[in-house]
Amino acid sequence: MSDFLERLADIVESRRHADPDKSYVARLFARGADQILKKVGEEATEVVMAGKDGDQAKIVAETADLWFHCLVMLAHYGLRPQAVLDELSRREGISGLDVQAARNAAERAETKEP
Repeated sequence: MSDFLERLADIVESRRHADPDKSYVARLFARGADQILKKVGEEATEVVMAGKDGDQAKIVAETADLWFHCLVMLAHYGLRPQAVLDELSRREGISGLDVQAARNAAERAETKEP
């Protein structure tokens, strides 16, 4: 799977400087972070709606759209899919409740600093 994600990330990156009139990805890059993030948000909402409908084909299609737009976002910030896979790997075997508790503790510590 990571090979496919890396190939797709390469394609996204290759479109960064393409003609925005001929490439959807180039158009997103040309419009900047706000447009890219807006698309990620829209696609995430569509995933939720598909999940609520329970239609497996729509769930898969909308999740594919979300993942694609996340790849564009990662590229915009100079990141590769492997960074996300590495983070997931790092979390393997760690309780999600423990991750959330650590995150909450870090947030509380940040708000206490002057």
